[in-house]
Amino acid sequence: MARERKSEEPVVELAEGESAPNAVWFKPVMLGFMLLGLAWILVFYISGMQYPIPGIESWNLAIGLGIAMIGFLMTTRWR
Repeated sequence: MARERKSEEPVVELAEGESAPNAVWFKPVMLGFMLLGLAWILVFYISGMQYPIPGIESWNLAIGLGIAMIGFLMTTRWR
């Protein structure tokens, strides 16, 4: 007779109002967006407001802030 195999990871029962934890990729992506936005803004200022995309001038700052804001908004969903 074969024995029933026990799973390696225990099954966690969630309460009715409790949310499930985030996926493994959530935290690195969240931090990645925040760091990418910061790096974009730093490149913009260090390059004398010419790069990362030449020709759009101060819109580079808005793009960097937007990327960082995505990361900060993701922190509201982090569990």
